[in-house]
Amino acid sequence: MKLRAIHRILSILILILFSSSCASDLDYNQVNDIKLEPVFISNLAYFNIPANEFVTGGIEHTVFMDTPAVDVFNDKFFKDNLSRVDLFFEVNNTINRSYRIDLVFLDRNNQPVHSTNFIVPAYTGAENIVTKTEIFQNATLDLLKRTTKITFTLTMFAGPPLSENSIGSLKLRSGVTAYFIIE
Repeated sequence: MKLRAIHRILSILILILFSSSCASDLDYNQVNDIKLEPVFISNLAYFNIPANEFVTGGIEHTVFMDTPAVDVFNDKFFKDNLSRVDLFFEVNNTINRSYRIDLVFLDRNNQPVHSTNFIVPAYTGAENIVTKTEIFQNATLDLLKRTTKITFTLTMFAGPPLSENSIGSLKLRSGVTAYFIIE
């Protein structure tokens, strides 16, 4: 019986303790002060061109061009919340010829809004990796947001002749790091 009385008194004390706990008023307007800053990383473009693809019927082709559509930056979410974009390019050349890679960013009217290029030296037997990072902020970010296509132009410089049996390749990989501010 004493045990039952002790349980009853203990239960009443716990109930009183929980009933008189402290609580402050909640401010639901704090949700308006939330600022999220996510970072999104993705691939942009990739190619791997073997040396023998620069030759057709014994004739070297010194210029290659491709224009993929890239209209992700035209999305309303991107236009409203994007604060910075880093484009990273890495080229590994194992062909004994030098190259220039030109990138031209085009708007929906196929008008250039931004351009950049970089030189890739000829392979000489040692690792031959060239990297470049383009950072878009403020005014250049506005230009990137207008981009719907990027023209990749690959120009091969003079050097030892290539044939259908030439070895090596030119590999490009690129990525996008997009920084957002969501308020």
